[in-house]
Amino acid sequence: MASTDQNAPQHSLPHDRRHPLTVGFDLDMTLVDSRPGIAAAYRALSAETGVEIDVDLVVSRIGPPLETELAHWFPADGVAAAADRYREIYPDHAIAPSTALAGARESVAAVRALGGRAIVVTAKYEPNAKLHLAHLGIEPDTVVGWLWAEAKGEALREHGAQVYVGDHTGDVRGARVAGALSVAVTTGPCDAAELRTAGADVVLADLTGFPAWLAAFEADRAV
Repeated sequence: MASTDQNAPQHSLPHDRRHPLTVGFDLDMTLVDSRPGIAAAYRALSAETGVEIDVDLVVSRIGPPLETELAHWFPADGVAAAADRYREIYPDHAIAPSTALAGARESVAAVRALGGRAIVVTAKYEPNAKLHLAHLGIEPDTVVGWLWAEAKGEALREHGAQVYVGDHTGDVRGARVAGALSVAVTTGPCDAAELRTAGADVVLADLTGFPAWLAAFEADRAV
């Protein structure tokens, strides 16, 4: 099991109580184990197009934009069409098999319990991200899709997020752009060492430890 680091140094962040608590979450492999659903959608795309896709490899590196992954399997001039078709078939194949990760519902609830706002900022196509959350009964205040890595920072900054929780080094970079504290979980493709090297302030094995960490973070803001 990956180690945790709940007391890493913190950078210049909007801790001031004048800023309402706002916490951003990534979706895939942070809140949702979407591997079974993504695998099913890729198998359907492969069967329909006749293009051979190593689905196990695909789900081992979830995080970057869809087009980045499809470029490994389709010619450059076919990526856009393949992406459009994938997004079309996704709801019928990917929503039902995907599950909430341990601590996901409790973490969103913990933000609310402290009077804060929980937002989801994800690289996933926004309508499909919302389908996942609705199916699993996870209800953030806002969902923003189609943003990856540094681009996530723009949305986080716009919503005044003090914290961004993700599983990928790209999520760490997004938090840095926003001036938000980066909380990383090792439930995705990146291990604790990669996340720390990328600049994560806090590394947790999964979200089960997040509510307690958040309570301490908010208490510290009150001082």
